[in-house]
Amino acid sequence: MPYRTKVTLVYLLGFTLDLLNMFALNAAYPALGQELHASVAQLSWSSNLYMLGLTLVIPLGTWLATRLGERQTLLLSLALFGLGSALAGSAGSIDSLLAWRLLQGLGGGLLIPVGQAMAYRLYAPGQRHHLTSLVMMVALLVPALSPALGGVVVDQGSWRWIFFAMLPLTLITVVLVLAWLPANPPLHAPQPMLELRLLGQPLLRTAMLIYLCVPGVFIGANLVAALYLQQRLGLSATATGALMLPWSVGALAAIAWVRWRFNLSGPKRLLIAGMLIQCAALVWLALPWVAGHQAWLALIFALLGLGSSLCSSSAQSLAFLAIAPAHMGQASALWNLNRQLSFCLGVAVLGAVLNRLLPGDQAFRHTFILAALLTLIPLPLVLKLPGAHALGLTTTTT
Repeated sequence: MPYRTKVTLVYLLGFTLDLLNMFALNAAYPALGQELHASVAQLSWSSNLYMLGLTLVIPLGTWLATRLGERQTLLLSLALFGLGSALAGSAGSIDSLLAWRLLQGLGGGLLIPVGQAMAYRLYAPGQRHHLTSLVMMVALLVPALSPALGGVVVDQGSWRWIFFAMLPLTLITVVLVLAWLPANPPLHAPQPMLELRLLGQPLLRTAMLIYLCVPGVFIGANLVAALYLQQRLGLSATATGALMLPWSVGALAAIAWVRWRFNLSGPKRLLIAGMLIQCAALVWLALPWVAGHQAWLALIFALLGLGSSLCSSSAQSLAFLAIAPAHMGQASALWNLNRQLSFCLGVAVLGAVLNRLLPGDQAFRHTFILAALLTLIPLPLVLKLPGAHALGLTTTTT
């Protein structure tokens, strides 16, 4: 197996572990809350603290890799992540679970920037879209399948096995790092952890706001939906998790559409369409007559996947259009930091609002409507974006 393939596989396994921890627990929130006597706010923080841990260490990834070596940094990351997973699965209270989720995030947060840098470095610029397509497929399939698998684990056993199931995959990744990646000497070249001056670039700044308000809001709305579907509509954890399958169909359609149309029409139309679709789907989910209609729920989640992924795919392409190659690494760090912050804020804001409104009859409906309004915040900036020609994009299909 070529060395490039080995590094790519290690990176994708680390990315898979990160996504599993974000999405597999969604269908388990009601069971977890009942066993540990947790409030909605505490449940939201069980997700939030994992993502906060990821966010805190992303700026340290490149810095640590230059001082410890990339192989050693990955091993440290996996060790912390595995320890956090074992302790989270053994947690006897919601407070201890929150602490171990933070430890999981601190470990897992080093996997993404270090693995990403190692993998992309081995691909020539003209070949990097092949790696990107693999990353996008992992980003689609894991969120689609892990909630359903998590629901089965909860219905057939316990939410604790969601954490314990991470340990074999973590161990496999450790073995592959030891077997495939050579030890590299640490470097001592001075560099800033974050180049905040890049936030002055308007396209990057706009793309980061879009990610906060569309994919970030979806993550928070998905937590609210899991509680709504099980506690108010009486769906099982398996049925709730299975709704991410139509979401994945919508997301796949969005990824294909952006790949085809981004250079032809520019990002503006794609972003506007994505925001309007997600906003409409969230309002639709708030309507009382939707309750109990599985077909309508499947369509709503397909639209959520379409809208959110139109924005996430377009925003990621928009973010780096005007970034010089010399600043690409620092721009990537800012982008990944914002990505994690987006998920934290979406869960924190919508979880806190729902917790404040419960046990009112309209609590879920009003929270979904708020999520729909938050989705539209970037619209004025998106309307000001230049067209494809002004952005220097190729306007042919070749």
